[in-house]
Amino acid sequence: MKTFNVYPRFRIDLVKGEGCYVFDSEDKKYLDLYGGHAVISIGHSHPHYVKRMTEQMQKIGFYSNSILMPLQEEYAEKLARQSGYSDYELFLCNSGAEANENALKLASFHNGKKKIIAFKGGFHGRTASALNVTDNPKLSAPINQQNFEVEFLKLNEEEPLKKALAVGDVCAVIVEGIQGVGGLNAPTVGFLELISRECKKHNTVLILDEIQSGFGRTGNFFAHQIAKIEPDLISMAKGMGNGFPIGGVLINPKIKANFGMLGTTFGGNHLACVAGLSVLEVLEAASLMENARKIGEYLTNELKQNPQVKKVKGRGLMLGVEFDFPIKELRLELLHKHQIFTGSSANPNLLRILPPLNITKEDSKAFLKALKNVAYNR
Repeated sequence: MKTFNVYPRFRIDLVKGEGCYVFDSEDKKYLDLYGGHAVISIGHSHPHYVKRMTEQMQKIGFYSNSILMPLQEEYAEKLARQSGYSDYELFLCNSGAEANENALKLASFHNGKKKIIAFKGGFHGRTASALNVTDNPKLSAPINQQNFEVEFLKLNEEEPLKKALAVGDVCAVIVEGIQGVGGLNAPTVGFLELISRECKKHNTVLILDEIQSGFGRTGNFFAHQIAKIEPDLISMAKGMGNGFPIGGVLINPKIKANFGMLGTTFGGNHLACVAGLSVLEVLEAASLMENARKIGEYLTNELKQNPQVKKVKGRGLMLGVEFDFPIKELRLELLHKHQIFTGSSANPNLLRILPPLNITKEDSKAFLKALKNVAYNR
């Protein structure tokens, strides 16, 4: 049997990871500036993570949500303290797409509406409802299309948003803290504050998709926390488990739960909770949010000195380096000649940088040197 061939793959077999580095089957060392789509938050094979996961596997790895789960309560308490959302409730699931599915469902349960406002360039997942609010019709099979009305607006344009919400039929607005796949476009502070005000005015639920931009990646726990707002729902995943599948939704207390409203088999299992706890413990103990801010500022300032860099987008360690030419060959050269993993996006000219949050200045210098050599050699 063969695997279903839906992924274009690099011909590299990674067998080991340590910190910001990965090693292939020929023991070649690579600097990982992509973290498997921003998933590796505290570094590959972090000792604390490995120890906690090993200890838990020797006890019990899984049982369903039909029993008491003290680990879930412990995780919720630690997450509340570090994120600043102490009065919110937590629903745990397995992935970002599932988090957004549940967030959209909760919004519709809450106000009885079903029209959604999303934004051009937005990406929210590949499952049914999440795909409907993703601005890429090529990903949608016929069964996914037109299940409910979605209006795609331009990010940071205020009047179209106010006009659309004023009709009164919008269930939810969903927006990324910073667009990942879309190319590192971000809502401004003023736009986030406007969305929050207008949603409250028109009984519309505000969903902040922090799947890629959360858990310290931008230097704040969540990217939207540069603004003075509190969304109704916050979807989370990726860096939440440092590679172990875990997702979740933070839920405003005004949205009330009842039995059967949501459900999951694997979400919030013992191993998932320990993975999540390990991430939070290392984020705090190693001051990784502060490191994300510091290294992000260093990279941004240095990248702006490169004459071939047109623009640097994003914040912290969620950065986009935009050139005035397509970066496909540049990215391949960085990988195969300099052993550095980077990412791409919907913008063909933008290189995506999403390293583990424990990256050092010395690691960053290696990338800057390689990028300068590659760019000038074009």
